[in-house]
Amino acid sequence: MRKATYQLREEGTGRVVIPHLEIARSLWKQTIGLLGRSQLPADSGLWIEPCNSIHTWGMKFAIDVLFLDASGTVLRTVPNVRPWRVCWPVRRARAVLEIPAGAIDRRNILPGNRYEIVTIY
Repeated sequence: MRKATYQLREEGTGRVVIPHLEIARSLWKQTIGLLGRSQLPADSGLWIEPCNSIHTWGMKFAIDVLFLDASGTVLRTVPNVRPWRVCWPVRRARAVLEIPAGAIDRRNILPGNRYEIVTIY
């Protein structure tokens, strides 16, 4: 059986924002996140749910962070979070998306935009 892959698309337009989306489904995967990696590929991201705050303790590279509510609406964007930092809890956030530093600007991601996860086989 083929393993499913995921993309993040903008609702309404269908624009693919993150072509290769990894979903942290287990508590272990959510806890480890991006630790131990030397980079995050430019077209990738890590979706963590449920989650409303993150830290970058022990990471080797900076990331951009999106906080989204249960409907997939971006509540807050935090660009260029360097290693050894904390992003405190965001009220009403249900999920966090960690993407490469600079991706918020490159992909024109704005608070209030709504996104959906699409399964690709």
